Amino acid sequence: MLFKVVYKYRWLLQQLVARDLNVKYKRSYLGYLWSLLNPLLMMIVVSIIFSYIFRFDIDNFPIYLLCGQIPFNFFAESTGMAMQSITQSAGLINKVSLPKLIIPLSKVLSSFVNLLLALVAILIVIIATHTKIYWTILLFPIPIIYLFFICLGVGLFMSVLGTYFKDMFYLYSIFTQILMYFTPIFYPINAVPEQVQFFIKFNPMYHIANYFRDVVLYGNIPSLRDNVVCMAFAILAMGIGMYTFKKGEKDFLLYI
Repeated sequence: MLFKVVYKYRWLLQQLVARDLNVKYKRSYLGYLWSLLNPLLMMIVVSIIFSYIFRFDIDNFPIYLLCGQIPFNFFAESTGMAMQSITQSAGLINKVSLPKLIIPLSKVLSSFVNLLLALVAILIVIIATHTKIYWTILLFPIPIIYLFFICLGVGLFMSVLGTYFKDMFYLYSIFTQILMYFTPIFYPINAVPEQVQFFIKFNPMYHIANYFRDVVLYGNIPSLRDNVVCMAFAILAMGIGMYTFKKGEKDFLLYI
């Protein structure tokens, strides 16, 4: 169903994604460069705090940080935008007959464009710090694909909750803040007690960050188990998201 809708309405998707990007960078002198500069600036600040104040002993900490920060930022931004997408597109939904799935999907895709631009920041830091480049860096699209479908599934689910329950807009921002600290972005997982590590491993972003660091920073080939775990999270997210969206979309007009 998803791929059929994407193919049939690909022109509309392109227009919606282009509109979102234009609105985001409207009247900005640097425009799309902010997608690159934002993670770099955050990396500098966080690297100073966690390398010199908290003194976590992590080799290549700036790259370690970016490999966790950039995927998580995509998750938070794309799902947050998808959550508000239906209510924000009430005029379009009321005027045009189209699959409502297109609306949250376009938000995730526009955020995905920002993600691709932000990934350049990792390459810049690798070159600037003279970090060894392994051939496994060519495998980086694999965790990105897993991440995309996790975000889309969660985004579809949240778009239904956000339409039915307006308070979710405020609660979700709190949730993503909590999730960020339960994802080893700034710290190594062995810095927390084993009991906490057990719960962290139920967080899909932990596995995505590890996968990304393996192929980009450490030159490791992820195991079959790593792939199965990430794929399972993606399938689970898409299954729940598609099911919830299909059940909830029929009453959207009553809530927007």
